[in-house]
Amino acid sequence: MSALWDILWSNPVLFIVGVPFVAAFVLAALPGYKLASRVNMAASLLALVAAITLLFGERPAPSSFFLIDELNTVFIVLNTFVGFTAASFSASYIGHELDEGRLTPTYLRFYHAMYQLMMFGMNLALVTNNIGLMWVAIELATLSTVLMVGIYRTEAALEAAWKYFILGSVGIALALFGTILVYLAAEPVLGEGNGAMIWTNLLANAGQFDPALLNLAFIFLLLGYGTKIGLAPLHAWLPDAHAEGPTPISAVLSGLLLNVALYAVLRFKMLMTANPEALAPGPLMVVLGLVSLIFASFMLYRRRDIKRLFAYSSIEHMGIIVFAFGMGGPLANFAGLLHMVMHSLGKSAIFFSVGHIAQIKGSQRIADIRGLTQSHPVLGWSLAAGVLAIAGLPPFGVFMSEFLVVTSTFARAPALALLLVFGILLAMGALLLRLTGFLFGEPSGSLKPVQGSMLPVFAHMSIVLVAGVYLPGPLVAWFQAVARLLG
Repeated sequence: MSALWDILWSNPVLFIVGVPFVAAFVLAALPGYKLASRVNMAASLLALVAAITLLFGERPAPSSFFLIDELNTVFIVLNTFVGFTAASFSASYIGHELDEGRLTPTYLRFYHAMYQLMMFGMNLALVTNNIGLMWVAIELATLSTVLMVGIYRTEAALEAAWKYFILGSVGIALALFGTILVYLAAEPVLGEGNGAMIWTNLLANAGQFDPALLNLAFIFLLLGYGTKIGLAPLHAWLPDAHAEGPTPISAVLSGLLLNVALYAVLRFKMLMTANPEALAPGPLMVVLGLVSLIFASFMLYRRRDIKRLFAYSSIEHMGIIVFAFGMGGPLANFAGLLHMVMHSLGKSAIFFSVGHIAQIKGSQRIADIRGLTQSHPVLGWSLAAGVLAIAGLPPFGVFMSEFLVVTSTFARAPALALLLVFGILLAMGALLLRLTGFLFGEPSGSLKPVQGSMLPVFAHMSIVLVAGVYLPGPLVAWFQAVARLLG
């Protein structure tokens, strides 16, 4: 055991990417559902432990393949934590789907294998030092989630999976073209071959690259990876994928995969700002972020499906996050990073609750969900806490991050701040309007008890609540270091 710990402590990156890769093949061969769900949880937990060691041990030196710094450490820890809690929630959720006949044992083996393959792709994208390998890893994560979105094999699920695949392929093709353009800009300075694709080499020499090529590359990269982020008008795949796929995958899509694409955009934004003659990436991100926020806020009022409702809420919040990073500066970057973490935890907790609700009621239609505080008080008030948090009300962490984004924007661009506040308040009104229907009134539908575990919901919401009241000094210092790194 001590030998395993020594290896883990000295080579955490190998565990972060190696454990889910090996687990994917193991799970593809395991026949029993209960055993497979436990292996899925164990693999996710081991990857989380490896990620946590990055906070305390000495970071490995950058190599041609791997890079660990303050920025991706935030994403890695968050990714593995939500990956573990989603795997824990998935164990009971998918077991209920098996009992109801919606999934077969064969599909469950496929589901668990694809889950770990998705985690491998996302983890690899976050730790790699090669922009080409990052593109491949994000595509791998995308394809694995496409397969899981269509796992129910219904007409609506297959249509959602195909839409996700087609639009995701368009986005990833644009991102590939942008990556090639970055290589072409770097090749005269760094030479042919792998060296011109190593992120640390690119950043160190970005000031010597052709700014015209960098400008064109960033536009393609922002549009390509922006499709994965779910920015309007590139968002069309996201509501369908959330509504038709298994709820644990909805939680992972909102809480993790959107962040991985955001991470790629932030890396290339740093590259652009390192070249003084290149296009300023901030205004483009601010525009896309504002458009996404306001568009999604209006669309929240027209939803009839509870998972589509919160899918549009994800678009809204990714708009706020991209807007914050587009504004830039120490405070806005800090706020964007905090908002990303709070959104990932809060939104995944909401989807966990929604998964329980959909299984109890046998429906995702908002009209079928009423009076939860009377029929299922723990579940109802847990959903209430999640919605209040994601709406940006105190004392939750999302309120703090949105307050920081708004105040930093008011100090520099009051007109933009007014648009930002308008979008936030518009979305808040829609969510609170829906929440009253969920919680109060005469209970409708089935009254059977919640069968799955609520622990993942409580764990996420506890962190979001504490973050709204108190942020530990080391965490603040860590996020401030990331904000400075982003420029």
